[in-house]
Amino acid sequence: MTELTPLHAIAQDILENARAANMKIATAESCTGGLVGAALTEIDGASAVFDRGFITYSNEAKIEMLGVPQDMLREHGAVSAVVAKAMAEGALLRSQANIAVSITGIAGPQGGSVDKPVGLVHFAISSEQAGTSHFVRSFSNSGRSSIRMNAAGYALEIVSNAIYSIRGISIA
Repeated sequence: MTELTPLHAIAQDILENARAANMKIATAESCTGGLVGAALTEIDGASAVFDRGFITYSNEAKIEMLGVPQDMLREHGAVSAVVAKAMAEGALLRSQANIAVSITGIAGPQGGSVDKPVGLVHFAISSEQAGTSHFVRSFSNSGRSSIRMNAAGYALEIVSNAIYSIRGISIA
C-alpha cells in the first residue's frame, strides 16, 4: 500500500465524508494551479465525488469559466475576498457540485506589493446548504512551491471542515 502524503490523507477523508453525504465537489484554482484537484483525484474512487476543477490562472479564465465580473477584477484585483467568493460561487453554479472551493493568491517570488505581499492567499467555500464563506491566509514567503502546497493544504482543510459541518459532525 502506498503511503499517503498529508494532502492525500486529508483528500481521502474528504472523499469518504462527501460520499457518505452524497455530495459532489468542484474546485476553482488560481495560484495552486490544480493541486487541490490533483490531491483529490489521486485517491481511488474520486470520480464518485469530484465533479470538476477549474484552473483559472488568468483573469480572462476567471471571467470566461467562472463568470467573475471584469469590473470586480479591475476594482479589487484577482487576489481579493470578493473575487475568491465569486470564483467559488461560479464553480458551484457551473458544475454539478454541492460544494466548491476557490483559491487565489500570490505565490511569488515576484508579483507582491505592500498591500498584497507574496504569500497572501484568499479562499472561499460555497455550498447549497451554507452559502459562501471567505478565508484569508498569509503564508510566509518561503518559496513558490511551499506557498502553493500550503495553500492547497489549507483549501482541503476548508473543504473538510465544511463537509463535517454540513453533515453535523463536530470536529474537536
